[in-house]
Amino acid sequence: MIDELHVTDVALIHHATIEPAAGLTVLTGETGTGKTALLSSIKLLVGERADAGSVREGASGLCVEARLFLPDGDEDGLVARRRVTADGRSRVEIDGHISSVRELSERVGSSVDLCGQHEHQRLLKVQAHVDLLDAWAGEPARAAREAYRSALSDASRARSELERIQEMGRSAQEQVDEAAFVLRRIDEVGPSEEDYEELEETLPRAEHAEALLRAAHGARDSLIGDGGTLEMLNEAASLLHDAAAYDRVLDRYADALESAVIDIEDVASDLRGYQDTVDFDPEALDELQSRMAAYQGLLRSYGPRVKDVLKRREKAAELVQAVQNGGELERKARRALEEAETRLSQAAKTLDKVRRTAAPQLAAAVTKEMASLQMGSAQVAFQIEALPRERWAAAGPSTVELLYRPAAGLTARPLRRIASGGEVSRVMLAVKVVLGEAAGSAGAEAETLVFDEVDAGVGGATAVSLAHVLARLAKTHQVIVVTHLAQVAVMAERHYLVSKAEGEGTVPETTLREISGEERVAEIARMLSGSATEASLAHARELLAQRA
Repeated sequence: MIDELHVTDVALIHHATIEPAAGLTVLTGETGTGKTALLSSIKLLVGERADAGSVREGASGLCVEARLFLPDGDEDGLVARRRVTADGRSRVEIDGHISSVRELSERVGSSVDLCGQHEHQRLLKVQAHVDLLDAWAGEPARAAREAYRSALSDASRARSELERIQEMGRSAQEQVDEAAFVLRRIDEVGPSEEDYEELEETLPRAEHAEALLRAAHGARDSLIGDGGTLEMLNEAASLLHDAAAYDRVLDRYADALESAVIDIEDVASDLRGYQDTVDFDPEALDELQSRMAAYQGLLRSYGPRVKDVLKRREKAAELVQAVQNGGELERKARRALEEAETRLSQAAKTLDKVRRTAAPQLAAAVTKEMASLQMGSAQVAFQIEALPRERWAAAGPSTVELLYRPAAGLTARPLRRIASGGEVSRVMLAVKVVLGEAAGSAGAEAETLVFDEVDAGVGGATAVSLAHVLARLAKTHQVIVVTHLAQVAVMAERHYLVSKAEGEGTVPETTLREISGEERVAEIARMLSGSATEASLAHARELLAQRA
């Protein structure tokens, strides 16, 4: 729900702040005062398209910001901000972080439903009717729809696999021959990533074995041969020890040289052992070089990595096997598809059963609400028609359409074809009430519903009925209504008056302020009779007292 909304430079609004009640909040005012500017602000807040024309004349840009408490959201709420510059560029922030209009729409737009005379056109779209029905049916429909979608996805994958295998079976003979050639060529080498890594390490040693032996032998001879490093170090250490009889400092240097002698002897020994590990074998070298050449050929053809070669072999083997197995892969894939289709058929029957059970119940509940809105004997009904298997989609295996019967005895027809704008508006309101009460009884978080001109063309007993229906809806939702009906206005927990006055320069300014007490009485009286007469004031007080 919207906890607080602040608007800057939207249409005729310069600065305005409202704090809607948790239940019903109304906005009233004279015609032309700019009541719809606030609705334009809410549209921006829920992620609708930005229009530079919404920026107040003379302003550099507009800003709409709000604190909201969303279902399953943080207990401290969420702060959303939308800015639009005079040249149409849009900027979004959510909780102080730069965000996108798409995220704004997903996080905020999903919890705020705009129910104006344009927005209720969604009710005329057949695609939306199945969602209404599933929302009413609740958890059984959710579970059945999820199971159906999972089964539909499984069946789609199984069909794709069968088609893939069939396509392999239909491959031209040269493709099969090529795959067999690839398979033979790779299998002749028998590559593996481990073998290639070992070959990369072993081959350089084998190719340079003579140089390695010469280096090891030459280094060892330089260390321990006649006149080598070891002999010279021993001689130097002996000289220092002899001279140390006159200066003990030289003993320290002699000891260091003797320690170096030990290290050199160790290195010489290790070099001797290293020589034993280096084997110059021309035949083994030729074999290693041939194997590396074979690897390089495979990598050039199917690489660049050994894993790519192995993957190419897998595909070639699969194609050859598909032919050699005489259709066994296809038979397995066909059985898998049949099993998936059986599961899908069962899931489809379950989903249809849930919907066919819920449909008359929802239609009856909506029809009852329509009667309370003074729609006479008008009724709604759901038509559910099974689709051929090839037309099954994520929404289900059947079409679901809301039908409208203007009066008893008339034929029910698609709502979009015969209902007037006012009738659609009231049907939509009836649906909202029924779904809201169903969600409320299930303990769901209330969403925000914003109504614009839902009471257009309504008066008399219908106005009273409409007011009571909105009040009931406000028990399960936060409801914000722009209204011209006093009967609706008196039901509100919070009442904002919209007025227009001269602003800076020549641009008028729309203001919003909460009213109560005698000021609210005067506004109700104006709505009743066009002016605050004694009679209208008394009537206004009576209506407010009845509401209380």
